[in-house]
Amino acid sequence: MSGAGPVHVAVGVVQDGAGRVVIARRDAHRHQGGRWEFPGGKIEPGETPFTALQRELAEELGVTAEAASPLIRIPYDYGDRQVVLDVMRVTAYRGEPEGVEGQPLARVAVDSLDPAAFPAANRAIITALRLPSTYIISPDCHDSDDWLAQLDRCLAGGARLIQFRVRGESPGRDRLASEAVKRCHAGGAVMLVNGDATLAEASGADGVHLNARQLRDCNRQSLSGFAWIGASCHNGPELARAADLGADFAVLGPVAPTASHPGAAPLGWAAFADAVAAARLPVYALGGMGRADTETAITHGGQGVAGIRGFWPGLSG
Repeated sequence: MSGAGPVHVAVGVVQDGAGRVVIARRDAHRHQGGRWEFPGGKIEPGETPFTALQRELAEELGVTAEAASPLIRIPYDYGDRQVVLDVMRVTAYRGEPEGVEGQPLARVAVDSLDPAAFPAANRAIITALRLPSTYIISPDCHDSDDWLAQLDRCLAGGARLIQFRVRGESPGRDRLASEAVKRCHAGGAVMLVNGDATLAEASGADGVHLNARQLRDCNRQSLSGFAWIGASCHNGPELARAADLGADFAVLGPVAPTASHPGAAPLGWAAFADAVAAARLPVYALGGMGRADTETAITHGGQGVAGIRGFWPGLSG
């Protein structure tokens, strides 16, 4: 690890009217030269991340950023250099992006961004762009027709990330998982299976969600066959472990008191924000969350909110 302090960088996600992301190719002589990147640059003394981003976008793209919202904060150690990226989604700007400094630009759909073409610290940005702000976790199934009807209601309401959390003793679980995958894919959603890689693979699910024990015991190679990996975490070291394993995202909680874990002491938003600030992957707030908590989670550094009650139709409290 380098002895110098981290370089604090403001990064902007600028999208055109079609939703395509503006990216630029780094000069060959620069650190991570030749790779594509999101526009931005070093935050100078006296600047806020947003004022630094305004300056950088004017200098690099010739546009005036008028508003932005936080997307993700990424600390990353390259070995020879440490960076902290404050990444913002630019929600309003004036002008047409162009390579003011002669740098090549491209406009790419979010789903077509190739993480391998970017510096490693930028790859979590792509994941955050692809993830929705809500992660819906299913309850156990006592009636498969009713459970599937509730899933359909979730999908009709715009759900795009679902965790299949039906316990192993539930009758017809394998068939239910396969049917749930079909419905999720038809609705444009991603489905992960909680804690069961075998069922995830057999059902055609998009990935697996690791519980705390699996997070501790598994290795990166055992997860290589899945497009998406989620992980349940309760503290900063577990978030670091999830990132080291190559997990795409994590849930952290409980943030607030929750009926499912009545004896667990809640983290509160301040501790959530502290843990997320050191994380290298998108993190959802879990525990006592509802849709109304989404913006609060985002302002505290989270990707959004996750949960069962308050998200799955027919459940409350």
